[in-house]
Amino acid sequence: MLLIGNCKKILTVFLLTIFWGSANAQGLNNIEMLTEAYPPYNFNEGGLLKGIAVDLLVAASHKMDMPIKRGKIKLQPWARAYRKALAGPNIALFAMTRTEARENKFKWVGPIAKTRIVILAKKSSGIKISSSENLHNYEIGVIRDDIGEQLIRALGVPDNKIQKGASANSLVKKLNVDRIQLWAYEENVARWFIKTNDLDNENFVVVHVLKEAELYYAFSKDVNDLLIDSLQKGIDQVKSAQGKIGKSLYEDILSNYL
Repeated sequence: MLLIGNCKKILTVFLLTIFWGSANAQGLNNIEMLTEAYPPYNFNEGGLLKGIAVDLLVAASHKMDMPIKRGKIKLQPWARAYRKALAGPNIALFAMTRTEARENKFKWVGPIAKTRIVILAKKSSGIKISSSENLHNYEIGVIRDDIGEQLIRALGVPDNKIQKGASANSLVKKLNVDRIQLWAYEENVARWFIKTNDLDNENFVVVHVLKEAELYYAFSKDVNDLLIDSLQKGIDQVKSAQGKIGKSLYEDILSNYL
């Protein structure tokens, strides 16, 4: 009986070694990391990729003993990166709002931060949205395949009222010159782009909240579950690790951008 018990233990260790070896073989550096210009969560500044999601990912990778370099993360338009993450293999895309519609399309690690998807209008327009049906009366700007587009489509906004932009910069400019009346986007990111276009945020108001949720790292479905679990532990450790006096390391990251 003792011999049988020892054999079982050896077999268990052997299998675990194989599984963990498989996860390490598909380490973070073997995953194609994709993101978009989505400040303050991920963006390029002076040739350096930074932001809340980027800094958190790098810190978590060190906790995993699988450090990744910022230069490995590729900045791409959202629609293209989203299609690649859906198809795989070995793709990670961030920062993505986790929703019921997307739940089974990806594997998730996070959360990165809370998020609020809103409808913005120029204050001078005087637009009031008392119900989601009111949205059908206006031209609404969106990024293709962004959560803003998905949410307004779910509310039944017709195609002829949806204007797809290639970038947030283009949509800010269209909203400012009245080529669109509304803009569906993440609030913090929208405010960032308004400011970087030398516009006054006081002149733009939230007229409707589409969704309050959380941002995550989304992985293509083929990625090894052990790698997903390992990165989740790394994220959790960053959030609990001691940072500056009275703050966690995660809170230090947030304070650099918000």
